[in-house]
Amino acid sequence: MPDSYLQERFAERIGGSRFGKDTTIYKFEKIKRAKRAALAAHPGAELIDMGVGEPDEGAFSEVVSALAQEAGKLENRFYSDNGIPEFREAVARYMKALYGVTLTPESEVCHSIGSKSALSLLPACFINPGDLTVMTIPGYPVLGTWTKYLGGEVLNLPLTKANGFLPELDSIPADTRRRIKLIYLNYPNNPTGASATPEFLDRAIAFARQVGALIVFDAAYAPLNFAGRPLSILSRPGGRDVAVELHSMSKGFNMTGWRLGWVCGNALAVKAFATVKDNADSGQFIAIQKASIKALDSQAALTPKICEKYSRRLKALVQTLRELGFDAAAPQGSFYLYVEIPKGIRGGRAFASAEDFSQWLITEKLISTVPWDDVGHFVRFSATFVAPGLAEEKRVLGEVRRRLGEAAFTF
Repeated sequence: MPDSYLQERFAERIGGSRFGKDTTIYKFEKIKRAKRAALAAHPGAELIDMGVGEPDEGAFSEVVSALAQEAGKLENRFYSDNGIPEFREAVARYMKALYGVTLTPESEVCHSIGSKSALSLLPACFINPGDLTVMTIPGYPVLGTWTKYLGGEVLNLPLTKANGFLPELDSIPADTRRRIKLIYLNYPNNPTGASATPEFLDRAIAFARQVGALIVFDAAYAPLNFAGRPLSILSRPGGRDVAVELHSMSKGFNMTGWRLGWVCGNALAVKAFATVKDNADSGQFIAIQKASIKALDSQAALTPKICEKYSRRLKALVQTLRELGFDAAAPQGSFYLYVEIPKGIRGGRAFASAEDFSQWLITEKLISTVPWDDVGHFVRFSATFVAPGLAEEKRVLGEVRRRLGEAAFTF
């Protein structure tokens, strides 16, 4: 069948005339295919999925009840545009209670249809052709993808184990710094699970001020904190001058599919985001915003339950992996465990890459993880495997121990 004339009309940013012809199989598609093949080869077997990056449970019952109540109200049927005042006010209460950050709801908070939506819109506020966005690898690519769509460029800074998975901003050459518009930071980090220190945030704030850039601080995992009070860049001296922070209802409240978050911090940057957003969407359903107010005002009773579960699971997984020879350490936040792969199996095969090891885990052990070969060779285990109840959780973790224990890994 001949190509449609549209084949020559696609934008270069998505491949131009080559769009749809790329036969590359991407990482997550390879994982999906490997899982299907493993289950087909072992009918009725249990595949333990430790690659999922979303909560394994649904929203809390009181939040679901609030949604059901609000969804039936006639006044909630309208467009919400840049969000209802009640949600912005609830965000301000939440940020004060959990992070010690005081925000002006009217000017320093704007809701978003999830963090991904916010990351896709922020470059439109700042990036012109030739401008630079600083990203980290491994990491979540959306801000960088949209920077490139707009004619900007991306500078990737590696997250190394030796540096605590914190980017070395000072390594950026002086002649490059003048082009930086945006700096993307994400802590607790996906996929490494690393947490930022106050000292690092202070250095990042000073750097952003020096080069005249805005820090986009992705705090989606911030509520999942296992060591003291969660940390906000806005709580650090000068943070509100140089940063906006992105928060989400997804990770800390089990509300992934509800698609609600917010951008907060520097008032001028928030205003720019709201201006672009107003031309991109008509706001999230008001009933979802009102139900989320219930969650935000109840965080002290809800989120700690999630944190306790993930912390418990990660500690148990770390213990298992360390006994098998992995250099594993429990993170201070998130639900991820990021570990270097073994070199191979004693007397058997070698692992050439994290993807190679991850595929072997799926095929031979029916355990799914996510490989990262960007900086070294690591796999990411997630504590969000499905296991309703403590007894089932212990059973699944015991099964992981049994399956991995059958192999004599070399490191």
